[in-house]
Amino acid sequence: MKKTAVLLGALVCASFAPFLSAAHAATLEARDCWVRAMPPNLPSSGYFVVANNGDKPATLSAADTPAFGMTMMHKSENKGGTATMSAVETVDVPAHGTLAFAPKGYHLMLEEPGKAVQVGSTIPLTLTFADKSTVKVDCAVKSAATVGK
Repeated sequence: MKKTAVLLGALVCASFAPFLSAAHAATLEARDCWVRAMPPNLPSSGYFVVANNGDKPATLSAADTPAFGMTMMHKSENKGGTATMSAVETVDVPAHGTLAFAPKGYHLMLEEPGKAVQVGSTIPLTLTFADKSTVKVDCAVKSAATVGK
């Protein structure tokens, strides 16, 4: 009887796990997403804002779009007058705060386009967090000369 109760309890807890992850995802939203239109032989970049309306920090761990074969998170910095760019594995989004991926800061490096992306079109982007929750957003494709939203 005790073994059955333990198994039943584990089953009940497991059945609520997707709802807990979905609840965390509901506290996260992405907006203002855009991607630079570049020639197909050059890498592109993507930008967005993630808002965390929850009480706990969230950790962004990946981004993916079917429009590109490879999507990586990077950070640009200026160190002593020299611009540097490095890959990052994760980025924290503070509780009740925002994280901006913007030119000259955090950004997505988008490589291996399936086909050239056209100015004025949109592409889907999925952001994945450490807790396995995801947020989807559509990204406007803008001219390579764009410097902000």
